[in-house]
Amino acid sequence: MELAADLGETPVSLIPFATSIAVVMGMPDADPAQPRALIGGHVISSLVGFAILWLAGPSYPAAALAVGIAFFAMQATRTLHPPAGIDPLIIVLESLSPIFLLVPLAAGCVLLTAYTYVWHTLAGGSRWPRRWL
Repeated sequence: MELAADLGETPVSLIPFATSIAVVMGMPDADPAQPRALIGGHVISSLVGFAILWLAGPSYPAAALAVGIAFFAMQATRTLHPPAGIDPLIIVLESLSPIFLLVPLAAGCVLLTAYTYVWHTLAGGSRWPRRWL
């Protein structure tokens, strides 16, 4: 994640995966822990964040609106991943560059998905994911 932060010129403290890790590792059978929700939730929430940033600029009301719309969009697309709700907040308040969507966000989602798959496969505790889509 630190390498992804450096490549995307994003401070490590703004990479939104701490709670995502807790969800996919600690609750692997839950719907929000499945790859569709993990990846889709972060991508959709981030796209909402960039749209609101572009339309309204950086402000606390715009950030709050972006979070609300992001949760609606995740529900509508069946990609609800609650930890992804922080993405639009960070994007709007920090005026992040769209490169954030690729690095660290997309790269982080793919790495976390791969790590989680390997971890649960080797640990043998549960089959992860229950479904890919």
